[in-house]
Amino acid sequence: MTLYLFQALNGLGLGMIYFLIAAGLSIVFGLLHFVNFAHGAFYMAAAYACFALINAKISFWICLFLVPVMAGLAALVLEYTLIRRAYRLPHMYQILLTLGLALVIQELCIVVWGTEGLNVATPSAFSGVVRAGDFAYPTYRLFVIAFTGVLTAALWLALERTRLGALLRAGSESIDMVALLGVNVKRLFAAAFALGAGLAAIAGVLAAPLRGVEPFLAQEALGIAFVIVIIGGMGSYSGALLAALLIGLTQSVMSGLWPPGANLMIFAAAAAIIVMRPNGLLGRA
Repeated sequence: MTLYLFQALNGLGLGMIYFLIAAGLSIVFGLLHFVNFAHGAFYMAAAYACFALINAKISFWICLFLVPVMAGLAALVLEYTLIRRAYRLPHMYQILLTLGLALVIQELCIVVWGTEGLNVATPSAFSGVVRAGDFAYPTYRLFVIAFTGVLTAALWLALERTRLGALLRAGSESIDMVALLGVNVKRLFAAAFALGAGLAAIAGVLAAPLRGVEPFLAQEALGIAFVIVIIGGMGSYSGALLAALLIGLTQSVMSGLWPPGANLMIFAAAAAIIVMRPNGLLGRA
């Protein structure tokens, strides 16, 4: 029983990290209808940035604030110089552009840090375990669950209760209508792209002490993020959250019951959803 509780908590934390990655992807696709294969690269680059800053004796808490801001600013620059030129192009060109961008970021990380995996120290404030009778659980993992839970609630409030959130939701329905209301659509697109990159960067910083850093994190994160968006429904925030939790719990529990099949179950679930509910669990037609 203790083992299953441990795995369930692991799955909850993992699912919330997956959600942060997938939420940005879902927001960008829902508003811009843009296929962004460079999204996972922001997650990977953020993990490397966290490693570099901590090795430079910068506090983890500063990293948790600074790295997402840096990722958002980098995303704004890329959106202004490259991405916005592909909004009106067919998806094939969007995929080629963002895939090329992801490979450039990956190779830059390899040039600087090499191909070997790197370890990121757990913050000293959360280096121990929390005990409840015979059950012990790492303090940092509990922090990840609590922090991502608060961040998820804050993101939901921002999307539902702020002007920017209203514009993002309205834009996912009809960007032409938003433009007719006098909204600067280019700025809205840039804000959505930066928000998505920032969320992926937060996930990268949080995940770095859990699984280390290596140059192929981007492919892993991007694959799972697309599965979550497909299962939850394109452009659906609630669907992405539900799907991320299901994927995280499934992967964690299956890694204890049948390790070789943990990743297999994720993609089998995506295939089943595509066949039975092409719009996803909470997606719109």
